[in-house]
Amino acid sequence: MGSEEKCGVLHGKYELGRLLGHGTFAKVYHARNLQTNKSVAMKVVGKEKVIRVGMMEQVKREISVMKMVHHPNIVELHEVMASKTKIYFAMEFVRGGELFAKIAKGRLREEPARNYFQQLISAIDFCHSRGVYHRDLKPENLLLDEEGNLKVTDFGLSAFSDHLSQDGLLHTTCGTPAYVAPEVIGKKGYDGAKADIWSCGVILYVLLAGFLPFQDDNIMSMYRKIYRGDFKCPPWFSPEARKLITKMLDPNPSTRISIAKIMDSPWFKKSMPRCLNTKEEPEFGKEDETKTLNAFHIISLSEGFDLSPLFEEKKRVEKGELRFATTRPASSVISKIEEVAKTKNFSVKKSDSCVRLQGQQSGRKGKLGIAADIFAVTPSFLVVEVKKSSGDTLEYNQFCSKELRPALKDIEWTSTSGNSTLA
Repeated sequence: MGSEEKCGVLHGKYELGRLLGHGTFAKVYHARNLQTNKSVAMKVVGKEKVIRVGMMEQVKREISVMKMVHHPNIVELHEVMASKTKIYFAMEFVRGGELFAKIAKGRLREEPARNYFQQLISAIDFCHSRGVYHRDLKPENLLLDEEGNLKVTDFGLSAFSDHLSQDGLLHTTCGTPAYVAPEVIGKKGYDGAKADIWSCGVILYVLLAGFLPFQDDNIMSMYRKIYRGDFKCPPWFSPEARKLITKMLDPNPSTRISIAKIMDSPWFKKSMPRCLNTKEEPEFGKEDETKTLNAFHIISLSEGFDLSPLFEEKKRVEKGELRFATTRPASSVISKIEEVAKTKNFSVKKSDSCVRLQGQQSGRKGKLGIAADIFAVTPSFLVVEVKKSSGDTLEYNQFCSKELRPALKDIEWTSTSGNSTLA
């Protein structure tokens, strides 16, 4: 332990407690945030050791990945601190231990196994939508909280899409042999998403069987079995589970099942947990009068005077908000938004001061819902505020940048200095 750890208080903020576990490069302690009195898991990585074996990039990658992925089934990174010799990750403290410990007591019944698997797929699908591939999925990296919710951890080996080579494939062999896809062992380029799906298939098999699909004392013969996809399902597997696992453990990545198809499989859909069901679309309000803005709204329209950070931690972009001013009448704004909606097959509900768009196709988090509200600053100067009302933020942001913004460009008000108001 360094001097900061010995005295028990880190950066004047965290009180370090007992050692929870350790790996080759890191120790994880229980710690308490003295300001909030909440428990955290403090991962302590020795800089010197990491630099010596050339792992610094991996540590930086873990930090950037953890900052990118916020999902109920992924362990949250609160903050990163550093001293001369150590890097400290303050992470969400997950009290229920590893999923591995549960399997060690014996195989799971189909219902709880499916529940964990659904949460795992939800987390991995979310990572992939952000261009992040975990690459070391195994039961030891799956934690459980007190309510039994699954949390994916240890993104140290993960890669994201900017690590792809010119052929669009990843080229680093990593992960744990028993859970690693054949194309990763083969040292050829591989698709990170497909490799994660294979590991998820091994995990599902282990949950239902209580043992690994590819086992051999000789590592080379184990690899041969993995290459051939040579495994047998125990007789207690249901036909649907057997079918799904066989499609996930397809040694050919190009014919291996995709996450979208996994989520659409009868076994996966049998009983969806509440947390994965999408929220209902909010009711359409009857607001026929054009709304007016108060002084606070007008001040906050100017980026220089934006007071919202004092009240809101997340910026507008993260929340999925688009705001612009126009000197055109509300009817022009509404018809422009309607035009975009038609080309993209959205259903439209409208009044004189608002438009509600509802996507027809289900995305990552259900159907995309968009609300546009029109405020009158003066009778001839309007402000339009567009927000996501349901669905996935990334899909919403893509829709705004590719479809909505270009369509609204010609009605958007530009100040005399030539600055656009689109924020």
